[in-house]
Amino acid sequence: MKAVVLNEHGDPDVLSYEEVERPEPGSNEVLVKVHAVSVNQTLDLGIRQDGAGYRMDLPAILGIDCAGEIEAFGADVAGFTKGDRVAAILRPPAGRGYAEYVIAAALRTYHLPDGLAYPEAAAVSRHFPMAYSLCRAANVSEGQWVLVMGAAGSLGAAAVQVAKHFGAHVIAAAGSDERAQSATEYGADACVNYRTTALAAEVMRITDDKGANAVFENIADPSLWPGAFNSLANRGTLVTVGAHGGGRVDLDVRKLYRDGLTLKGGLYQSLPGDPDDALALAASGIYRVSIHTVLPLSQAPEAHRIASDRSIRGKIVMDPTLG
Repeated sequence: MKAVVLNEHGDPDVLSYEEVERPEPGSNEVLVKVHAVSVNQTLDLGIRQDGAGYRMDLPAILGIDCAGEIEAFGADVAGFTKGDRVAAILRPPAGRGYAEYVIAAALRTYHLPDGLAYPEAAAVSRHFPMAYSLCRAANVSEGQWVLVMGAAGSLGAAAVQVAKHFGAHVIAAAGSDERAQSATEYGADACVNYRTTALAAEVMRITDDKGANAVFENIADPSLWPGAFNSLANRGTLVTVGAHGGGRVDLDVRKLYRDGLTLKGGLYQSLPGDPDDALALAASGIYRVSIHTVLPLSQAPEAHRIASDRSIRGKIVMDPTLG
């Protein structure tokens, strides 16, 4: 089978389209014929560039979220038949989804509802369970205010929609007027350009000086962190699952203990039913994702180049069936 192999770190051209051996599923695994695999900032672009802080051996095959058809399954797998349409969440940092076929754990493979296309399913299965995790980590509830940083990105857009689903009021923050405004398409109640506006002051204005009960700060840009942190309401919670803006920030410890604030990582707060719930709501049109383009797997270097442009909206997806 064909796959995109990372033999060394570097620019997008280090991605090599090669022939590799097709894997076989173990007793609790399924073999998925991949129809869509999405490109992510840290777990694809970051790892390709310099490893992104992960310890991993090369060569490696990237790709941690995909959608496709069940091709085969192990002896102890129940509930799947050949040809079933599924989404699979693969084990990071290198899930081997950049391939014509991939092995997935049966417990992390989910049936697709009718009407949900493969590219959208791959994006939903990746970002919406993470958005559920953010909301649970911050104990988001009806009537609260939530500030979503990077709201025009794929995770940000998912977080806006899931927070609204939890009953919260959402302030969408992004790096341009157009990108911030785009989040209103997903239900945001207010939007802020954090590059041109004093973010904390604007959040206080919007919330009648109460602040945001929860802040989803998945950027870790030292120039943006203070505005997000200072937007928190008394006893508010800031949750992060990202650091593509640098990863090192200054922390105002006095404000942290004076206002009773909480900082959390939000990676492990999702529940087993979250992907199924998100996929069903996406199929019904309640949750929406934007797909910027779908490219053949053989064009992985170009997919990475496009994905590195932070001005674009929507996911970059590769489809191995296109060649």
